[in-house]
Amino acid sequence: MRARLADIAEHAEVSEATVSRVLNGKPGVADATRQSVLTSLDILGYDRPSRLRRKSAGLVGLVTPELTNPIFPAFAQAIETALARQGYTPVLCTQTPGGVHEDDYVTMLLERGVAGIIYVSGLHADSTTDPERYVVLRERGLPIVLINGHIEGVDAPFISNDDVASMDLALGHLAALGHRTIGLAVGQDRFVPVIRKIIGFRNAMMTLLGRADVEDLIEQTMFSVEGGAVAAQRLMDKGATAIVCGSDLMALGAIRAARLRGLEVPRDLSVVGYDDSPLIAFTDPPLTTVRQSVQAMSEAAVRALLDQIAGDPAPLAEYVFRPELVVRGSTGAAPSLNTVHTAGGGSAL
Repeated sequence: MRARLADIAEHAEVSEATVSRVLNGKPGVADATRQSVLTSLDILGYDRPSRLRRKSAGLVGLVTPELTNPIFPAFAQAIETALARQGYTPVLCTQTPGGVHEDDYVTMLLERGVAGIIYVSGLHADSTTDPERYVVLRERGLPIVLINGHIEGVDAPFISNDDVASMDLALGHLAALGHRTIGLAVGQDRFVPVIRKIIGFRNAMMTLLGRADVEDLIEQTMFSVEGGAVAAQRLMDKGATAIVCGSDLMALGAIRAARLRGLEVPRDLSVVGYDDSPLIAFTDPPLTTVRQSVQAMSEAAVRALLDQIAGDPAPLAEYVFRPELVVRGSTGAAPSLNTVHTAGGGSAL
């Protein structure tokens, strides 16, 4: 206990006696000092005494896809942290293939009296979905926020990554490296982010390379390692020297497919991922990828939800966040610009 008091006191820049008074609920401590001690307690990972724990301001539903794609746990953690800072308790509802349907989760959340719901890449990302499920929630006054997907006719805030700009960043980087035949590996084009990526890819290929004939360079498969491998095989057969993928998992599949052919990344094939998922910087090679602003998007979603709960909502529109290209080791000069090995083992540029 003494070491624990010393750690907290040092972090809060107060005496151990003051920490003791706060933890034991004694009077004679200024509010600002008391809050500083409690904050230090939280930051250092100590549990607050039960009488000092924050009372929950209410429950908030958080609906996400399956957590096998590391970008979704990243969103969940950032959103849960932002909610907890405001005193709300998140209720995580993870959708898995063949598992509980989004509508069933929502029914459960409503029965528990949630203050609002945040959706991450839910059915609202599917352009074929019926918007009525969200319209009904808004008509009954439930605050909702929808991340990475947009559907017309729903009076709610949407938080999105700029998928069109993402393609500009990725293709601009590859074009500067000398690549001219660049493929796109994505999921099904009924999903709004995929539709936007394809639009951005077409536009960037035309603007940067003057190519309008790019339909054969777009492969739609599954957002998975296996899907990325299948797409990469098809694109390499068409002469692609670089591939932009719709997710980091697809990019790992593309790298695997290249290696199965005896090719090296990036010497023979450059690969760009999407998301900048946790640990992706430590792959072999470290993955060049388009980073979503997960932290900023999550905080904006929570703020938009809490503003609705407080009765002071921001304008209900789509808020689009600019991505960032993170260049690592999976992209390099186009093969024709790489070092050419001579018969004697030397090399020439």
